[in-house]
Amino acid sequence: MSTETGASYAAAGVDIEAGDRAVELMKEWVKKTQRPEVLGGLGGFAGLFDASALKNYERPLLASATDGVGTKVDIARQMGVYDTIGHDLVAMVMDDIVVCGAEPLFMTDYICVGKVHPERVAAIVKGIAEGCVLAGCALVGGETAEHPGLLGAGDFDVAGAGTGVVEADALLGPDRIREGDAVIAMASSGLHSNGYSLVRHVLLERAGMALDAHVEELGRTLGEELLEPTKIYSLDCLALMRTCEVHAFSHITGGGLAANLARVIPDGLHAVIDRSTWTPDPIFSLVGRTGQVERLELEKTLNMGVGMMAVVPQESVEVALSALADRGVESWVAGEIVARGEHATGAELTGDYAA
Repeated sequence: MSTETGASYAAAGVDIEAGDRAVELMKEWVKKTQRPEVLGGLGGFAGLFDASALKNYERPLLASATDGVGTKVDIARQMGVYDTIGHDLVAMVMDDIVVCGAEPLFMTDYICVGKVHPERVAAIVKGIAEGCVLAGCALVGGETAEHPGLLGAGDFDVAGAGTGVVEADALLGPDRIREGDAVIAMASSGLHSNGYSLVRHVLLERAGMALDAHVEELGRTLGEELLEPTKIYSLDCLALMRTCEVHAFSHITGGGLAANLARVIPDGLHAVIDRSTWTPDPIFSLVGRTGQVERLELEKTLNMGVGMMAVVPQESVEVALSALADRGVESWVAGEIVARGEHATGAELTGDYAA
């Protein structure tokens, strides 16, 4: 007679009770992100947003974006720090949305884990909720999925999708850019959430550096530097639009500064960025020096100290810089828009970085 018991979800590695506890723990953080347009609470099959709030728009355009944070999650896993990675997720999604001039409205998240540890999942959601507050959007729902057998018990990944709205005649982009416009750079908070496969390969695998080791030139441990949350520029960009004329924004993410800026430059024009207008943070030179990474490769992979760029008419420059300074955003004129030459590709970096 067989003594085997029947199969169960729990025996397969999925803990429904742990998932329910995680939902209870995250509710207080999600509540902090609520906007008046959000209906219902956490736990429904879909998040609800009252679209009648858009009736005040003449022609509302919805902007959407989705993203993750890449292999930066492995740094969080190794350090056992889970309440900052959510800032990165919100930044990667909502700072893409604001580029066209859209106001962030709401966001959903997807957290995939090998095993549900309720407090760990709640910490991740706490970071996402705090990021949503900084971006001015609501967190209206999400999904936590347990994938035993595919992910290790401590492994996880996060992704998210967001929606924003912009008035059609306020849409920013290439059509607004003119020759002679200035390009304003906004400082990054560090590596942000791009290029971590290169960073981990160079610093952790090849150089064997420890995450808990203090690095003098960084002024803190390597792990603390690598987990520095991505700066969220959404509300700063919206405030800048209300203060002065803005023609375009460019979110500097994967692909680096020149490639991302080129995405908003129209045919016939070219952005020339002068490296001498800023000094990249020490983490960038540490990666370059330690891995003998050529400057062009660094610039194609990392943000080099610039997280967002704004293209504005020359007459808006002083007002724009002052407005950003008032909001605590370090910014400077990094270049200008010129006529495109025969071999130009839309954007280029010239000169050498300031010492």
